[in-house]
Formats: sequence, structure tokens, C-alpha cells
Amino acid sequence: MAGGLRQRLGNRIALWRAGRVRAATGFTSQPEPRSIGTFARGRQLIAGNFLFAGHLVEARDTSIWALRAPDAAFAAEVQGFGWLDDLAAVGDAAARKRAQAWTFEWIASQGRGQGAGWTPDLTGRRLIRWINHAVLLLQGQDRAAQAAYFRALTVQVAYLSRQWRQAAAGLARFEALTGLIVAGLALEGVQGQVAPALSALARDCLREVDSEGGIATRNPEELLEVFTLLNWAEMALSEAGRAVPAELTGAIERIAPVLRALRHADGGLARFHGGGRGLEGRLDMALANAGVRRAVGHEPAMGFARLAAGRTTVIVDAAPPAPVGHASTLAFEMTSGRRPVVVNCGSGKPFGAEWELAGRATASHSVLSLDGVSSSRMGRDGGALAERAGVPVCQMVSDGAGHHHSGEHTGWSVTHGLRHARVLSLDGQGRRLTGTDTLVAETPGEQKRFRQMMANRPEGVGFAIRFHLHPDVDATIDLGGTAVSLALKSGEIWVFRHDGRTKLTLEASVHLEKGRLQPRPARQIVLSGVTDGFEMRIGWTLAKAQDTPLAIRDLDREDLPVPV
Repeated sequence: MAGGLRQRLGNRIALWRAGRVRAATGFTSQPEPRSIGTFARGRQLIAGNFLFAGHLVEARDTSIWALRAPDAAFAAEVQGFGWLDDLAAVGDAAARKRAQAWTFEWIASQGRGQGAGWTPDLTGRRLIRWINHAVLLLQGQDRAAQAAYFRALTVQVAYLSRQWRQAAAGLARFEALTGLIVAGLALEGVQGQVAPALSALARDCLREVDSEGGIATRNPEELLEVFTLLNWAEMALSEAGRAVPAELTGAIERIAPVLRALRHADGGLARFHGGGRGLEGRLDMALANAGVRRAVGHEPAMGFARLAAGRTTVIVDAAPPAPVGHASTLAFEMTSGRRPVVVNCGSGKPFGAEWELAGRATASHSVLSLDGVSSSRMGRDGGALAERAGVPVCQMVSDGAGHHHSGEHTGWSVTHGLRHARVLSLDGQGRRLTGTDTLVAETPGEQKRFRQMMANRPEGVGFAIRFHLHPDVDATIDLGGTAVSLALKSGEIWVFRHDGRTKLTLEASVHLEKGRLQPRPARQIVLSGVTDGFEMRIGWTLAKAQDTPLAIRDLDREDLPVPV
């Protein structure tokens, strides 16, 4: 029997059995909202502007269930009920009216197993939101509506208790199990589902969160989502007076320092391997809830090196990518105060398959790219990386001069006989970032491959070192074309210079952000040149020339995603 058919049959059986379960009649205690929404998105939903998975559907005075989903990702976001967080963030009568109407419409039309929302991860996500916002959903409802609500919750719990194993390992299973635990503890009469789910969650905490607090995808935003779910499970258990497994608390304690290391000075996450900044406030709340104060030492966190001093943070991708990751080895991001300066383009997934592939390429990251070839390369199907760069060198040192990271990858060793080495140094005041990028044929085998390649290419091999700038950075070629001045909205001025061995240009780029309809136009600094020997070394600096004026408090953030 094919896997898809088997899963559909299993769903039908699970739903048939779930429909025969006696419905819960109430909560063991009054639920409290834990998830954070966005006020602006909530207002747009009320106005009839539905933005999910990069698609905007404008349908004023239309039910969310009457929309024609442009793709499966759009439908999944709707079915997960994350929009309840946004409506709750508004919290007025209009928001409550829509939250209640759309929830009870789902109960009437899809609550018995119809529709696209009956997968373990979406069911877990939906259960958490329904319980988080129970007060919003039940306010002013009559007994019949309340009974339908609890009946639908019970059916979903019973379904999930049988089907959570069908969720893919990783974030999807954490969503399914956490939803089952939260609901099982919150609802009267279904606590029997908690123990098996808790045992499974404990196993996944050991299996999916490694000894250093990282996950296999190396996606910082996904790690934050896992961390948030584990926090919610731990709080639900503690509030119910249940013992919290050591595996769960251990995973939380391992993850917290990693997320702290991946947080930029502006409070957002480093954007690597498909992850974004994270919802505003989500990271700080998750860290506060965990109460874990320990920080990562000088070793990389989940394969990322962090250099921080003064108001400046630099985060470097210092490890090989995951099989479905990005070709971003040795790329970095830099933030000054509340202003991102150097970034990576980000994930193109919300904008379609072509953008997704482009966002994974080396050229979409702030790092050296060689001959138009990514440092890690995808197979013919465009999915997993068939060839991944190795990282034989990764060193972090702090001394009186500041903080330093040295890395080297072998992504072009086989194709070109060259390695890329990068040294980044941030001074102790966070005012100057110094970089050295080297292309080198290091071993006799690499030198042989390089000579063979040069026999057919006497002009040498072209390379480009890219520094993608945040869209809010105002960049200008300066000093007769030898430097670039970067003006931040805070009033700070940074100046980029190089050693003159390459050609300096300022070119177009894009910034790919979840929650926006189109990629944002941006700029990139490019140092381009040719290497024709066994070693080519390029030096550059990025130094602060002017601070934020003391009279200005740089608190405004205009880069938060607003749907329209």
C-alpha cells in the first residue's frame, strides 16, 4: 500500500474512533494566552486582507474559510490557526467577532475530519491556539456553542493521540506532541493521553536536540520554535502539578544558551538556513520563560560563531550546512545597535520555488563566491545538497585586541582545487570589523587540480566577495570609488574599505522576508577579482565613522512586516 494511501486510511480510522470518544465538558483550570501575535496583522485580517505564506488575498467581509488558497502553504497557515494570535493582539469587539465566527465555522464544516487541516502538526498547532485563546473564543457563547467547542477539542485530542507518530521528526512532531500534552492537561477527562505523549516528547528531546543544544537543520528560527514549544509543555506540566521529565528540562537548558548566542544586538535572530528573525518579542519571551542564564562560551553555537563588543554583533556560519540547508559556509551578518547592517538575502521559500533555490545559493550570502559556483551544491532535483563544504578549520579567540574567528572550507577543493579561508576580527569597542578572505590551493592534490584547470583557463578564475546590506542602509560610493559609506537610520555612519586588490562596486540585491508580498530591493557591496595562482588574499574593513547622536533614542523599527 502506498504511503499516502496508508496515511489517509489511518486518518479515517483515527477520526472514526475519535468521534466515538466522550467529549470533555470543561477545563481543569482557566487557560491563559501564551502565544504572541502582531497587532498590525490582526488589523489587516479584520479589514479583509489575508496574508499567508507570501500570498495576499483581499476579500472584505469574507470568511477565512471561503478563501481559495493559492497553494498548500497558504492553506496550512490558515488551518494552523496562528491568526488567532494576531486577532487576540487586537482584542477589540471586531477581532473577537471574527475569531469566534471563523473558529465555529471550522467546527461546523471541518470539525469531524473534513478539510486540509487534519495532519498531526497542524492539529497540535491548532489545539494550542484554541486553548490559549479560550476566553476570547467562548466569551458570550451559549451552551450549545460551548459544547460544540469542547466536542471539537476532544475529537482533535483523540485523533492526535493515535496519529502523532505520522508527524515528521523534528519541529512537526514537537508541535503534535506539545499540542497533545497542553490539551490533555487542560481538558477534563482526557488526562490519560498525557503520559504516552510525554514519554514520546522526552525521547525526541534526546534524539532531536543534540548535546550542544542544536538541531539537525541548523535553522535558528526553527530552533526558537522548538524551544517555545518545550517551554509551553514545561509550563503546562508545572501548572498542573505534574513532574517535568529531566529530558525536557535538559533540552530547554541546552537550547537557551544557543539562542542567546544567535541573537543579534537588535534582539532578532541571525537569518541562516531558511530561518528569519523570528516574531518580534518571541525570542525574549521564550528566554525569560525558560529562566536559563547560562551562555555559550567561546565555542560555536550550533555551528555559528558569535563576535560581540559594544553595540555590535557579528554572527558567522562556521560549520557545514545541513542536507537541506543553504550554501552559506563562512557567511556572516553584522548588526549595530538596533540596526542590521550586513545581512544574508534570507529564505526565498515564501516567494516561490525559483526564489527558494536562489536564496540557498552562495551568492545570496555575505561571503566569497567562486566562478559562479556555490560552495555546497544541490542535486538535480533541487532538494538536498549533493555536495557539502567541509570545515577543517574553525577557531575562536578573544584577546586584548578584540574577538577573532578563523575558518576554512573545502567547498571548491574538488571542482577548482581551491579552499576559502576567512578571518574576521571585531575590536573590543565594536567599532571596527576587519576581514581577510583567502583563496588557496593548499594540498599537493589541490595544486594539481588547480594547474589542470588553469591549463584551459589562462585568464584565471573569477571570484566575488559579497556584502548584502539591509534595505534600510543608505549606501554611497565614496573617496573616489575606493570606499562605501553606509548611513543607518539611527544616524550612525560606517565606512567600508578594501586593500585595492579587487574591483569595488555597489550593486542591486534583494532582502527576502517572511510576511511580505515581494522581495525588498536592497544593495550589496561587491569585491570582484581573478585568482591565477596558488594563493590570493584580500583584506577589507568595516569601521564606524559616526555614532548615533546622543539626543536620539534609536527605538523606532520600521522594518517589521506589515501586510499591506
